[in-house]
Amino acid sequence: MPEYYRQYTVTPAPSRIVILFGQEAPNGHRELGSAVALGAREPSGLSTRGLTKSFGGPPVVKDMEFELLPGEVHAIVGENGAGKSTFLKLLAGVHPPDAGQVAVDGVPVDIGNPTIARSLGISLIFQEPTLFPDLSVAENIFMGNHPVGRPLPFVGWQRMRAQAAELLESIGARVDPSQPVGELSVAEQQLVEIATALSHRARFVLMDEPTASLTPREVERLFAIIRDLTVRGTAVVFVNHRLEEVFAIADRITIMRDGVKVGTWGVRDITRDEVVRRMVGRELGEAPARPIASPGEVALEIEGLTSPGVFRDVSLSVRRGEIVALAGLVGAGRTEVARAVFGIDPFERGTIRLFGRPVRFRSPREALRHGLAYLPEDRQHQGLILPMSVAHNISLTVLDQLSRAGWLHRRRERELAQEQVQRLRVKANSVSQPAQSLSGGNQQKVLVGKFLVTQPKVLILDEPTRGVDVGAKAEIHRLIGELAEQGIAVLMISSDLPEVLALADRVVVMRDGRVAGELSRSEMSEEAIMHLAVGSDGRAAV
Repeated sequence: MPEYYRQYTVTPAPSRIVILFGQEAPNGHRELGSAVALGAREPSGLSTRGLTKSFGGPPVVKDMEFELLPGEVHAIVGENGAGKSTFLKLLAGVHPPDAGQVAVDGVPVDIGNPTIARSLGISLIFQEPTLFPDLSVAENIFMGNHPVGRPLPFVGWQRMRAQAAELLESIGARVDPSQPVGELSVAEQQLVEIATALSHRARFVLMDEPTASLTPREVERLFAIIRDLTVRGTAVVFVNHRLEEVFAIADRITIMRDGVKVGTWGVRDITRDEVVRRMVGRELGEAPARPIASPGEVALEIEGLTSPGVFRDVSLSVRRGEIVALAGLVGAGRTEVARAVFGIDPFERGTIRLFGRPVRFRSPREALRHGLAYLPEDRQHQGLILPMSVAHNISLTVLDQLSRAGWLHRRRERELAQEQVQRLRVKANSVSQPAQSLSGGNQQKVLVGKFLVTQPKVLILDEPTRGVDVGAKAEIHRLIGELAEQGIAVLMISSDLPEVLALADRVVVMRDGRVAGELSRSEMSEEAIMHLAVGSDGRAAV
């Protein structure tokens, strides 16, 4: 287990919470709920009884019984489509329940909208950032809660920026409060979401996949924030697919499957293998180890690629049948290089060769025609058109193949989409279902299918398993391996170091917009990759 996970499993619980809920466990996790057994009054907190929600079909959440105690970290785990995110949205007033009851401190409440939820001390950090891209960081943090002066009710802009800077500094986010949010990376936007929740002084913080876009160092920082919140009595719901993080930070774990609660356990009372088995309802076999690749000709070659202020002199190559990982900290320039290669962003100088031929794509459509596909990191804003159906999203990249004289062949479109849905095991009622109604992990699978239908020769994957559960992650890993075996050249951008070690034949590490080094499979380790990513002195270069 990486050191940044291990150190948080032994963080002592605050004495105030120990007195109320029980005694310190030997491994640092708290024994919760024992106040009742000792004859004390029932602890206050957030609870649900029989909570149920459907969207015109089978219930997405059914008869949910849940209890969140002050000062605890309560993890909710389950496969994509298990109902975790919908349950959090019921608590936060985003969706009204069809049946059941929510209680705060034992008093039933009607959470009709997010404003009521915030007034009750409930704050939800969504899986995908829900910010206003054209407004500044400070304006987003204090949206609806701007500091105003007296007696004249004018917004105190300087005070707002100063308070935003304090919140951002408290979580170690190097973000300018005056910067437009649209200019930030996904990971930086996630940190702004966390700062927004902290600005509301919430008693109950609901985190839906908060670490999906964070580096190990940022995960460590977030864990410190969560521990600090619990010391002050704030309760945290932690929805996450990374079980090593769940066991590092949580006091209790609730498992959901198909919208139903399977059970709740203390972290010391259940093993990871048991959690996976109860999540998926079956044994999850290990993916076979990838054999050492026998790569073919050079498919993609980048030489001296430069965009001033973004990246400089980036050179790398990927051969047919090879998986090359592009690693580094958030902000190192990995995504920006991929976008330049795919024709989304311009670059000043450098050479891109596709199977030995120099190319410079003017648009993504031109890149697709040449057999190059790019799976973006931000699926909701750059990958999918959420109100459109699964079929329409999958067919977008091959409309010319499905059309004649400007008319779309609907039956062929449905057949093509159904083939990808079955291949990737997407949980959807039909291919006519809107993409926005799917869970985050199933949206990711639709995005993968959207580009696989182009039959690419070179595939660039930017965080391909972000927000995907353990079962789907194993499926996507197998798929990536199969694509490489079929001769496709794969360039994979990933912040998940175990994923890099499991899949990559080589890893190219970037730091501050430059290539810091390259490692072969025999040289790869988490320590070696992080050494290159942060610099020889152990700190990220400035």
